[in-house]
Amino acid sequence: MINFQQVREVHIVGIGGAGMSAIARVLQGKGVRVHGSDQRQSPLIDALAAEGIPVAIGHTAGNLGRADLVLISSAVLEDNAEVRAAKQQGIQVLDRPQFLGALTAGYDVIAIAGAHGKTTVTGMTTLLLLEAGLDPTYIVGGVMADLATNGHAGAGKHFVIEADEYRNTFLALKPAIAVVTNVEFDHPDSFPSERFVRMAFGNFVDNIRTGGTLIACNDDRLAHAIGASYHANGGNLMLYGQNEGVGLTWRATGIHANELGGVTFTARLGAEVMGDIHLRVPGDYNAINALAVLGVAEALGIKWAIARAALERFTGTARRFEILGDIDGIVVIDDYAHHPTQIRNVLRAVRQRYPGRRIVAAWEPHTFSRVRALHTDFMAAFADADHVVVLPIYAAREADDGTLTSDSLAQQIKHPSVEAFATLEEAIFRLTGQAQTGDVILMLGAGNEYIVGRRLVLELERTS
Repeated sequence: MINFQQVREVHIVGIGGAGMSAIARVLQGKGVRVHGSDQRQSPLIDALAAEGIPVAIGHTAGNLGRADLVLISSAVLEDNAEVRAAKQQGIQVLDRPQFLGALTAGYDVIAIAGAHGKTTVTGMTTLLLLEAGLDPTYIVGGVMADLATNGHAGAGKHFVIEADEYRNTFLALKPAIAVVTNVEFDHPDSFPSERFVRMAFGNFVDNIRTGGTLIACNDDRLAHAIGASYHANGGNLMLYGQNEGVGLTWRATGIHANELGGVTFTARLGAEVMGDIHLRVPGDYNAINALAVLGVAEALGIKWAIARAALERFTGTARRFEILGDIDGIVVIDDYAHHPTQIRNVLRAVRQRYPGRRIVAAWEPHTFSRVRALHTDFMAAFADADHVVVLPIYAAREADDGTLTSDSLAQQIKHPSVEAFATLEEAIFRLTGQAQTGDVILMLGAGNEYIVGRRLVLELERTS
């Protein structure tokens, strides 16, 4: 176990990611000197530097400084120059799962897990605890628009954390409260099949500490099954959802678009109508996400009025339905959707928020393994778009064997209007030329598509 009283300086390899940058902010808040490195500059790295966390671009042994602990992201390989140098110098090297258990020890952990929705629910839950005056420590998988950060070391006893299933990272946590939004096959480089995903989430739930609470989505088949199993073994379970069901604690009815650009719904606690909540974030799925947060409030004894105020204050997180610009009636949105279910949901949300407008979906496929494993679902995910653009595949940690391309995907997508672009530069140029007043251009992916979106906004402004 790491003794943070003895850790003076930490170097983070891959600090520019959402999760690692949040850890850096928490460590700095605990009085630890933090620095890091990454492959490329980004707005997140610029923000860290402005907060006094220096980041080197590129990986060399000299970046380690006087670190007595080196933390590495899941994208960093064993042959990384800084990892090799740290081991040669006898500096302890830990990956994120090894580190998170120590970082969260001693807190009442509120862990938000799920294939989809966990960043939003984590952000909403963080605002809930802040609104209740509980001053939590938190790690969110995206920068919160309301707080302009994704991580903070609070003085309270609670630690709100986005619980990532990739490589079983969330098994390092021992939650007092766990949320499971949904369970769906993803990360084929980590899980061979849905059965292994189900097992991982089951193990995560088994780690809930004695006397803790599981809050699970009743609408999701596997989340419901995991919840039922946990309850059958004596665990405290809350179910939430839109569909009626036995034992349902929180339910949303009457979901509809509102004038805030989000959705309004009626919240019901058992048979009791609690009242309407007017969210600022769009999509029926966000009404369901909000129910999970009401479950957390119920478990913590936070009053309804405080929970409603927090949810109605929430304006989203970076790269989740993030509006990058509105130029001459052309709206550009970036969304982290990189799974077929996410793509379908966010396209429906765009239709709901911008009825009657032409929707251009610009998809950057994320990893070859994911596209291959979920190929059939991806090819049918774009029905709510008017035009589909396929960008070059974002390889991330994988190697390109040349057998899967944006061109081949464009030919197979089940949609009457699809085209592929060979480079991101071409995408920026062509989208700028094709954009028409009234268009909604939706960038979809978890890689570099946000760069295309931001550059597109600049080009549209320049040519306006």
